[in-house]
Amino acid sequence: MPFVTTDDGTEIFYKDWGGDGSPVLLSHGWPLNSDAWESAALFLAEHGHRAIAHDRRGHGKSTQTWTGNDMDTYADDLACLINHLDLESLTLVGHSTGGGEVLHYVARHGSARVAKLILVSAVPPLMLRTDDNPHGLPIDVFDGIRAGEAHNRSQLYRDLADGPFFGNNRAGDVPQGTRDAFWLQGLASGTRNAYECIAAFSATDFRPDLAKVDVPTLVIHGDDDQIVPFELSGKLSAEGIADAELLVYEGRPHGLPDTDRERLHADILAFVER
Repeated sequence: MPFVTTDDGTEIFYKDWGGDGSPVLLSHGWPLNSDAWESAALFLAEHGHRAIAHDRRGHGKSTQTWTGNDMDTYADDLACLINHLDLESLTLVGHSTGGGEVLHYVARHGSARVAKLILVSAVPPLMLRTDDNPHGLPIDVFDGIRAGEAHNRSQLYRDLADGPFFGNNRAGDVPQGTRDAFWLQGLASGTRNAYECIAAFSATDFRPDLAKVDVPTLVIHGDDDQIVPFELSGKLSAEGIADAELLVYEGRPHGLPDTDRERLHADILAFVER
């Protein structure tokens, strides 16, 4: 299996599918891994693109590190992978926490290798309520997730999958297999890694990063996202990134890579090939 080793010895697992077409790198959400993007990666590879998806440190097949479970290190790990594969004219796609990771990569490492950026149900600019971010979510929300992670994470992942992540609590129409895949991927993460990642995705302030984006950007978000609410995330990111394009999926939930596959695949492909 392919791995790249970072400066601190962490092994990052990745998939590299397709031919010699323009590369698209897909970054997953919490507490998932690269399997969350396998349908999109297959679609892009079948349409002539090179599709790369990695397991964030502490997730999936990557090393379950004790340290480095923060957004700076995630972005540095991503830079290590991109440099290792010598990717150029790259489209970065990030879902949820992965959206924060790819945005932070551009802000921290620049866009010399990046052609385009796509944020899907992404956590920027800042999820946590603070004195200067009064419309964010209260700390109790994230403390509740931490409590679930610490005391019975299997049940936490089951409750998220059966409820708000895919919007199954609205209509009850999300297939069992989709929900089981979320639960299974979650349990493949390291418990310390998943616990500390909650702070990484909720408390990292990406607002300074938005102004540093200098490549064409597409923001995709469902306006019934119960995990990363549209009004405090996708809407503000699109306003904060110069000339960003915003696509709002009306009435749609957080887990768009599964719930809205065909539409999302088509929108990603159209933006990549534009």
